[in-house]
Amino acid sequence: MTNKGTVLLGLSGGIDSAISAYLLKEDGWNVIGATMSIYDGSIPIQNSAHSGCFGPNDAANIEAAARIASRLGIKHYSFNLANQYRQEVLNYFRSEYLAGHTPNPCIRCNQKIKFGFFMKQAQAEGIQFDYFATGHYANIEYDNQTRRYSLYRGTDSVKDQSYFLSYLTQEQLSKILFPLGKFTKIEIKKLASSLGWDDLLIRSESQDFIAADSYSELFSKEDSIPGNFVDINGRILGPHKGIIHYTIGQRRGIGIGGGIPFYVLKIDAPKHEIILGRKEDLARISLIADRINWISIAPPPAMASLHVEVQIRQRHKAAPAVLHVLEDHRVKIIFDEPQIAITPGQFAAIYQKNLLLGAGVITNETP
Repeated sequence: MTNKGTVLLGLSGGIDSAISAYLLKEDGWNVIGATMSIYDGSIPIQNSAHSGCFGPNDAANIEAAARIASRLGIKHYSFNLANQYRQEVLNYFRSEYLAGHTPNPCIRCNQKIKFGFFMKQAQAEGIQFDYFATGHYANIEYDNQTRRYSLYRGTDSVKDQSYFLSYLTQEQLSKILFPLGKFTKIEIKKLASSLGWDDLLIRSESQDFIAADSYSELFSKEDSIPGNFVDINGRILGPHKGIIHYTIGQRRGIGIGGGIPFYVLKIDAPKHEIILGRKEDLARISLIADRINWISIAPPPAMASLHVEVQIRQRHKAAPAVLHVLEDHRVKIIFDEPQIAITPGQFAAIYQKNLLLGAGVITNETP
C-alpha cells in the first residue's frame, strides 16, 4: 500500500480517536498518536462520577491512549498544555461567567488548544507531520470554485460536532482530517467490536469540559457574590447565591416558590441581579452576534442578507432565519419562529443545509 504521508492524531484514549487511528492506518497513512495533558492540580477538582476533559482523570487518559497506540503499533507522545489551557480556556470561562454570560469552553478549546497549541507543540518538539486528525464527527471538503475549505456536518446527525468547530480558520482546515465524518456512531461501535476492542465500548466518554458536579469549583469564594432574584418589573423575589451558579433558561436550583415555575431570563452582572419569568418570556425572535468567523465562505458585504439556519447551542436544532450583515463584524439574525433561551456568550452557528458558513458570539445587545 502506498504511504499517503504522516498524520498526527489527537489520541484521547476513547473509542472515536482509536478507530480514527485504525482507519487512517488502513487508508495508507503513517499515524503518530499524541495526547494533551491539561490538568496540573492548581485548581483542585473533587472526585466525581461526572466525566469531563479537565480533571484528575488526565493521567488515566494518557495511559489509555498509550495502550491504544501500543495496540496499533504507532508512536505515542504526550504534551503538557496546562498553562495554555488555563490562560485560553479557564480564564475565558471564568471572565465570561462573571460578566453574566454563558461561555462555550469547547469551542474555545478547539480554536486555541486542540487545533492551535497542540499542533505547535508537536512541531516545536521536532515531530514531522503532514496533517492533524481528530475523532470529531464532521466533514471537510475543498471547493474548487470558491478555493476555500468547507466545513460540513457529520453524517451522523445525532453525533455531529461541527458546532464545536465553528471557530476554526481556513489555515487550520487545510491541515485537518476527520476520519469519522462519514460514519455513524453505531458503525464505529460495530467496527470496534469486530476488531475485538470491546474494552473501548464500555469506557465512559467525556460529556463536559470539567470532571466535576458543578462549575463552581473553578471559582473562588469571592466570586460567588449574593444578590437578588427579581421579576421583569424589578420586584425582589428572593436572594440568590451568586450569578456564577445560573444561566439563561435555567429552571432547577432557583428555589423560588409562588405556584409557577420560574426561569432565568437575564443576568445583570453589575447589579448582581437575576431576572426571572415564565417560560414563554424566554422566547425571542432575533439576536445580534458579533466577532463573526466566516469559515466556509468569504465574509459577505455589509447590508447583505442570507437565508440560513442558525444553531444557538449544541443541543439546539438549527432554526430557519434571515441573516443581515451589519458593520464591525456583527450580524442580525431574525428567526422565522421565536426561539427559547437565546443566551449571551453562547455561539450562534450559521448553516445552509449541512454547510457551516460561520459563527458568532451572541451579545447582550437588543436587536
